[in-house]
Amino acid sequence: MPSFWRATRFRVAVTAFAASAVALGAVSVWFVLQARGRLENAATQLADAHADAIVQLLNTGARPADLALLVRDSIYEVKDRQGTSVASCPVLREATLATYDTEVTLRPYQYDRSARESVGCAPELRGLDDDLTLHVVHADSGDSKYDVFAGAQIDPEGQAAVDSARTVLTAGVPAVALLIGVIAWLAVRRSLRPVEAIRGEVAEIGAHDLGRRVPDPRTGDEIARLAGTMNTMLARLDEAVTRQSRFTSDASHELRTPLASLRTQLEVLLAHPDRLDWRRACENALLDVTRLQDLVADLVLLGKLDHAGPDRLEPVALSEVVGAVVAGRSGIDVEVTGTPVVRGHRSRLERLVRNLVDNAQRHAVSRVAVTVSAVDGQVVLTVDDDGPGIPEADRDRVFDRFVRLDDARDRDEGGSGLGLAIVADIARAHGGTAAVEDSSRFVVRLPELKTS
Repeated sequence: MPSFWRATRFRVAVTAFAASAVALGAVSVWFVLQARGRLENAATQLADAHADAIVQLLNTGARPADLALLVRDSIYEVKDRQGTSVASCPVLREATLATYDTEVTLRPYQYDRSARESVGCAPELRGLDDDLTLHVVHADSGDSKYDVFAGAQIDPEGQAAVDSARTVLTAGVPAVALLIGVIAWLAVRRSLRPVEAIRGEVAEIGAHDLGRRVPDPRTGDEIARLAGTMNTMLARLDEAVTRQSRFTSDASHELRTPLASLRTQLEVLLAHPDRLDWRRACENALLDVTRLQDLVADLVLLGKLDHAGPDRLEPVALSEVVGAVVAGRSGIDVEVTGTPVVRGHRSRLERLVRNLVDNAQRHAVSRVAVTVSAVDGQVVLTVDDDGPGIPEADRDRVFDRFVRLDDARDRDEGGSGLGLAIVADIARAHGGTAAVEDSSRFVVRLPELKTS
């Protein structure tokens, strides 16, 4: 099928044409039939009146031969029971009105207008040189000796109007339907023009050009909402690709450092085996391997958190998680109010608490405080220390991956910069949030699980 026939505007135009043709055609047929029916009803009523008048005359003793003198302005035929025509007006030649509830057409040669019996017939016979179409009705005389057939001509002017309307509608309905189809085609083409602009823009956007946006028609309709949705999706894709690119770059940088250190130590050890302490060299290499292992584990965990939420959700008492993390550590004050419970992944919640506590101990001067409470349907975990704190401008950025606010410190002490990013992702995966409040206070809020 050619692409033009598959186009939406073509299908809509054809549908509009077909639907309008059917609808207009049905209305036109109904209109013509109704008009024709009204004309026939009028002729039937007139023919019935003529038939009743003739029957009354016959019932009062008048002879069929006398009807030419007694009946004026009527078209009729009277037959006896043997089917012989005993009277007619006009005088018929090789024709008969012996039918009813239908139309009878008399041609000029089938009746004699010049006969004396034809003088009193209907005025429509005078000067008529064309066919005469009559609507005929039937009636019986009172003694059932005669069958009376009376006819009335359908209003010529009305019939002409109906014929004219039929002609106009026969030509006009297809023309109007075609016009509606063309208008529908133009309207759909105009309506889809923004869609084509959106499609063209999206087709030109590549993986490295996600900063572009589709044009917004600003019409407030479905197409405008489509453009807004597309732009929102492109913004999310742009953000995701940018974040992934930055993450890949940072991860490769973080992995390069311990790998380079490990390789250097091994090369030196192989180059000068008799000058180095093998045990000390192996211990240093093991430290680098451990650092790599921890970094890879953090990256794997972040990848899981990016693509799925907690896989095994169960009721977890956050106070028990805090107790398990701080057990054996000194200089940590723990305060728990009530028994707040959340639905989550126990090991990942332990990782969240451990990362916060490790971060606090790394920067604390002498004290770390951990509190757990339930407030307004949320379980609030607070980890505070008496360290120098975080500048207000960096409080949101501190949860980004590979962010170190003190770049000059030793990496062995400062970690990989993924700890707080893991905290934020675990909290988000559990439907909660993580934030920095009051300089050195980290606050995590998780939905509380009602146990009662």
